[in-house]
Amino acid sequence: MQSTYICTAVPLSIAIAAAITSCGGSSSSSGSSSSTSTGGTGSYTLAVTDAPVDDAEKVVIQITGVTLKPKGGTEINFEFEEVKSIDFLNLQNGVSENLLSNQSIPAGDYNWVRLKVNAEEDGTMDSYIEFSDTSQREIRVPSGSQTGLKLVSGFTVSENGSSGYTIDFNLRKSLTDPGGTGSVIFKPTLRLVENTSVGSITGTIDASLVTSACADSATEDGSVYAFEGTDVTPTDIQGSNSAPLSSSLVSFADSIYSFTLAFLPVGDYTVAYTCEAQNDDPEAADTITFSQQVNATVTANAATEITLSAP
Repeated sequence: MQSTYICTAVPLSIAIAAAITSCGGSSSSSGSSSSTSTGGTGSYTLAVTDAPVDDAEKVVIQITGVTLKPKGGTEINFEFEEVKSIDFLNLQNGVSENLLSNQSIPAGDYNWVRLKVNAEEDGTMDSYIEFSDTSQREIRVPSGSQTGLKLVSGFTVSENGSSGYTIDFNLRKSLTDPGGTGSVIFKPTLRLVENTSVGSITGTIDASLVTSACADSATEDGSVYAFEGTDVTPTDIQGSNSAPLSSSLVSFADSIYSFTLAFLPVGDYTVAYTCEAQNDDPEAADTITFSQQVNATVTANAATEITLSAP
């Protein structure tokens, strides 16, 4: 028998990754515990965040619940009393939104987590993308009504402890537009990260670099890509081992060009700047020009600051 937890609906808060809000839950039936469980429980928080996409004003995904799979145990289902329609363009630069907050679940190892979504091509704008001209198109997750968005990355809930994880939606890699009409297809590129084992890279870009690199770009101030490893030769986002792990749009405020690459696992990275991200099709091999790059090291729970300067 599956366990079903009903999470009482409260106003969704947009918070920095470490922020946790209270959400009570009740179990309508008891499922078997994880085979690695000691019989105790732990506190579990699950949030979502986004690496942004160009040329969109809104990217809304409607989430109806969450399923967790204990190792060797039965599924644990959380059904939301009210569906959560989340605009992922509001979840950038280290901002996240909780789906589950401090839920008590069996301690132990888990095989996967699945988000239940409403994302079919059915004429209903439950999950959709809105463009700069205010036009809207449905977002379709292939077989989404049956399988949802499933992450097979395992995780562990410590007994009598608090475990917090975040799912990073990389919309730049995930959204594809095969025909220019009908629905936009969401092919999930998701990362599950443990909140205490990640950090961020924040930075500024010299105005002279932006001016020279983006002279022919009328729509943006550029984007930065983060590649795992040092001195990496930057490439487009086509699905390969050399593809960027994350990306960020460059923003301009108070005469400063800046960016944030958040929820990066601890390690070394190459950060590269381009004004051609809007031409980067995840379904094709594109030639993208990168104007500058720099190495950076991410440490847990800290922000590494860098500057991208003109050559």
